[in-house]
Amino acid sequence: MKSRYDNEMELHFLSKSSNEAFARITVAAFAAQLDPTIEELADIKTAVSEAVTNSIIHGYENTEGIVKLKATLLDNVVEIEVSDNGKGIEDVELARKPLYTTKGNLERSGMGFTIMESFMDEVEIQSVVEIGTKVTMRKKIKKEVENEEGEELEETELTQENTLMNS
Repeated sequence: MKSRYDNEMELHFLSKSSNEAFARITVAAFAAQLDPTIEELADIKTAVSEAVTNSIIHGYENTEGIVKLKATLLDNVVEIEVSDNGKGIEDVELARKPLYTTKGNLERSGMGFTIMESFMDEVEIQSVVEIGTKVTMRKKIKKEVENEEGEELEETELTQENTLMNS
């Protein structure tokens, strides 16, 4: 069976806050195949933490359910889906606004989606009330390569440098 991805993994776990660190570390280990920088890895771990915590705190509230995490690698992009079959989000656009929270009594900051969006290149949120929520996040891992002088450049810089040299 040929996959449409370079690699993929899927993980299902109970909606317990103790599993948030497990999910974060598992995705980081999986994404390490792309040789990300420490900063890129920290961004991914932070975004996964926020998405998993949202499923546990908001999706399932005080009940237990299954959080699904799927990660795929294609070229130098990591895509992460975190989904639940919890209560869903009534107004996704409102939930995306900074400082919006439905859990003010728990001292929640209401920055979950904002944090995900600031650390990842793309964030998509699909949610249906009483069905659940799926958050899909993508991050391009910028590979660093050396130019002829031995200086490290990101792939885009190298392409620009080659274009200028060939002009």
